[in-house]
Amino acid sequence: MVGATLSGQTATSRIRRIYVEPFATQEGSAKFREDIIGALGKVGSVSLASDEANADAILGGGGEIWIKGYRSHNPQLGNVPSNGTPIYTGFLSIELRDIDGETLWSYLVTPPAASGDISKDLSTQIVNKLAESLQQGAAVSPGSPLPQPSTTLTGAGATFPYPVYAKWFTNYRRENPTLQITYEPTGSETGIRRLLANDVDFGASDSPEAIHELAPQDEGKYLFFPSVAGALVPVVNLPGVSNIAFTPEALAGIYLGKIKKWNDPILKRANRGLHLPDLDIVVVHRADGSGTSYAWTDYLSRVSPEWKTQVGISLTPKWPTGREAEGNEGVSSLVKEQIGSIGYVEFIYALQNHLSYGRVQNREGEFVAASLESIAAAVSHSIKIRDDFKVSIADPPGAGVYPISTFTWIVVPAHSGDNDKRIALMSFLQWMLGPGQRQAAALGYLPLPKDVVTKEAAAISRIH
Repeated sequence: MVGATLSGQTATSRIRRIYVEPFATQEGSAKFREDIIGALGKVGSVSLASDEANADAILGGGGEIWIKGYRSHNPQLGNVPSNGTPIYTGFLSIELRDIDGETLWSYLVTPPAASGDISKDLSTQIVNKLAESLQQGAAVSPGSPLPQPSTTLTGAGATFPYPVYAKWFTNYRRENPTLQITYEPTGSETGIRRLLANDVDFGASDSPEAIHELAPQDEGKYLFFPSVAGALVPVVNLPGVSNIAFTPEALAGIYLGKIKKWNDPILKRANRGLHLPDLDIVVVHRADGSGTSYAWTDYLSRVSPEWKTQVGISLTPKWPTGREAEGNEGVSSLVKEQIGSIGYVEFIYALQNHLSYGRVQNREGEFVAASLESIAAAVSHSIKIRDDFKVSIADPPGAGVYPISTFTWIVVPAHSGDNDKRIALMSFLQWMLGPGQRQAAALGYLPLPKDVVTKEAAAISRIH
C-alpha cells in the first residue's frame, strides 16, 4: 500500500469514531469537508463523531481547486478562455491524528484525468486510502527514541524536501522542547560544503554522490540516511494548454537546446489533438549547486546517450542552454512569470504554486503523471537498496511508474565529538522513521518502504 500505515499504538479496532474538523481556509474547503463526511458515511468500519471529545481520531487537512486550462470548442483557434470550457485540477491533503495530536496516517491525492466533480472524486479517493490503511493495521516500529539532551542542531542543504523537513522539525520540537533544530534550504551543494567545513551538524541532498562529487577523499566519513521519496515534474507556462505529455527524447532535446519551439514535431507526436503554439521554448534551470539538478540530470543521462556524453550527472551541470534561477522557489517563480517556459521542481511545489506540470513517458510507453501511487511504483520496481542507502530510482521498468522519482537523504558525520549532539541526531532520525514517515504523504512525499525503515533503523547505530 502507498503511504504510511497506522501507528503501532493505534490498533485498527480502536479507531471506530472519526471527527472531521473544519478544513484549512482555502477556497472550496467547506465542500471538501462535506464530501469527506459523505464518503466516510459509506465506510462500514467507522462512524462519524459529532465533536473531538467523542472521537477516537481526528481527520483534518485541506485542498484547492483551480483552472489548469481550457478544452477548445474549435482547435483551429487554440486553447484560450474565450474559445473553450475550463478544465479544473487540484489536490486534497489529509492527516488522521489521535486525540493527543500525533499523526497516525496522512495522504495527498490529485484528480484523475477525466474528473467530473473534482471535490467529490478527491474525497472518495482519500477515504478509500484511509479505509485501506485502517484494514492494514500497524506499521514497522523503528524502536524507542533515545533520551533527549538539551541542545541545538543545525542543518543546511536540499530545497527538494524542505516542506516536509520544516514540518518535521517544528513537530519534533513540540514533542521535545529541549531540542532546537534549524535548517536552511540553501541547495545541496552549499549545504554539503557547510557540512564538510563543520559549519552545520547535518546536511541534506537529493544526490547520493554529493560527498563523492565535492570531496571524494572524505566520502567514508559521512553516512547517508534516506528520509522520503519524491518526484520532480516538468512545469510549463503555456496559457490554455493543459495535460501536456513529454517523451524522454523531448525532455532531453529541450534541455540540450535542440528543440526550440513548442510546436516541434517531436512534441506534437506525443500530444496529438492538443494545440501547441508556435512559441519559443524558454528553458529554466537551477543556478545553485542542486541535488534537484542532480536528480534531473540523472534521469536525462539514463534516457539520453547524447545527454550522458555531453553533460552527464552533476549537482552543477554545464547547461547547454537556459536561464538560471535560485532554488525550487526561484524556478517556480520564473516559470510563472515567463510565457513559453519550462522548468523542473518538486511535485509539491508545482501543486502549491498552481503550476501546470506534464506527464512523462516511462519505459513501458505510458505517459504518467506524478502522484504518490506512481512514485511508489518507481520505488517498488527499482533495484534493492544497498547497505549505504545510495541508490537511484530514476527510470525503472514497470507499469504505472513515474520515471523522474528519487530518494532524498540526510547526511551526517559518522563520528561526532559532541555526545549530546550525537544522541540528539540519532534520536531525531529514529523519530523520522516512525512518526515522521506518517506525516510525509500529506505533503506529496512517499514514506519509506518498510524494509528500508527496518534497515535504516539498525544503521543509525553506525553514528559514533
